[in-house]
Amino acid sequence: MTVNQILAKKGKEVYSVLPSITVYEALVSMSEKNIGAILVVENDLLIGILSERDYARKIALKAKSSKKTFVHEIMANNVITVKPSDNLDYCMDLMYNKKIRHLPVVENNNILGIISIGDVVKSIIDLQKETIQYLDSYISGGKS
Repeated sequence: MTVNQILAKKGKEVYSVLPSITVYEALVSMSEKNIGAILVVENDLLIGILSERDYARKIALKAKSSKKTFVHEIMANNVITVKPSDNLDYCMDLMYNKKIRHLPVVENNNILGIISIGDVVKSIIDLQKETIQYLDSYISGGKS
């Protein structure tokens, strides 16, 4: 299964914020959309990603104010991305080895979507269910 197939099932909606807004404003946006990370985009280019983990580690634990800190100050700016043609195994390896939970999908500098660890796990479970059903059908069909 490819990233493009995951996006086809879950949708390609992408939420983003500007780097110049406050962390608080970004958190409000994330809460309204019920998402754990949001892309940081400037001039239609992906320049960062802000996650709940960034907030917890860089604001809450350091007793900073989310209303006085700007997104660009705490966002991850070395964003790891995937292409629509990348497969599930590659995404799992990236997420595990880099300890990240979200992968923006980018091709030719165009943001096409974002997948989460939950999307990857769900896709793996769906593939396993299909395999089990196929094998069950194969075995049952072979009996007299």
